[in-house]
Amino acid sequence: MSRIGNDLLRPASAAFGPRIEALVVYNSNPVAVAPESGKVVAGFAREDLFTVVLEHFRTDTADYADYVLPATTQLEHWDIHSSYGHTDVLLNRPAIPPLGAAKPNSQIFRELARRLGFDEPCFADDDLALCQQAFDERVDFERLLVEGHVSLAVPEAPFAEGQFPTPSGKCEFFSARLAAAGHDGLPAVLPNHEAPGSDERYPLAMISPPPRNFLNSTFVNVDSLRDGEGWPNLEIHPDDAAPRQIADGARVRVFNDRGSYHCIARVGLRARPGVVNGLGVWWRKLSLSGTNANELTSQKLTDLGAAPVFYDCLVEVEPA
Repeated sequence: MSRIGNDLLRPASAAFGPRIEALVVYNSNPVAVAPESGKVVAGFAREDLFTVVLEHFRTDTADYADYVLPATTQLEHWDIHSSYGHTDVLLNRPAIPPLGAAKPNSQIFRELARRLGFDEPCFADDDLALCQQAFDERVDFERLLVEGHVSLAVPEAPFAEGQFPTPSGKCEFFSARLAAAGHDGLPAVLPNHEAPGSDERYPLAMISPPPRNFLNSTFVNVDSLRDGEGWPNLEIHPDDAAPRQIADGARVRVFNDRGSYHCIARVGLRARPGVVNGLGVWWRKLSLSGTNANELTSQKLTDLGAAPVFYDCLVEVEPA
């Protein structure tokens, strides 16, 4: 996911494997949310790439699909949710049958598996069976069906008495497991891939948190929520705006070697000096310039978790 732009453009090789020739996208909008989206778009635009998107809406990614298959919403399918900040398991019971030709993602995969000749027992399990299997004996499923939520038998404050999942059972300042894996066993500060001050062409660091009315790229298609945001905004400190002759409310271009996008400058103290807040992630086709903040982010990864480095991004800003 973090390097889909590069990977869609890679040729076949011994190191990478075969060239990607087919793609199924579900529960995601990579053309809008994946880093370095200029390369992501170039990959999705390949004439020889067969792309299927399971969706509710015509997203930026769905625009590049050979087929868009209608997916059910949360109101139309069975699902089960693990705890998130609490200790309950939650059952998602469909409120209505699927509308039109919509199908749950899982059913599409079951039907695809059947056509491809996969006969493993798991492909015979319907969604209700999958819900029941998710927590096995840890949850009374009959009670879950009746009540909709069941508490797991786990402590509310799991580390109140210590008992950390480490060899010593304690919070370890030195990690023997990290050292054995070839990393520094002690906490260390690693330099950014793009450290502030490392490139005089791009003196500003950009972070790109979601704005108040969106959740990543979700809800950007809702007119009322988009109206609440107005346009893609860039928060910039007065000390950075003044020498660039950028006024509050002016249209600006944010850019680096990977690309550029246009947004509206919001001059104020919410941004620190030397840092701009590029509030995203707008759908590209609903933005000011047909691109968004991820045109500028990189496909580099963190050292330990191999996660994307969206907030490790140097840019420059100028009046548009």
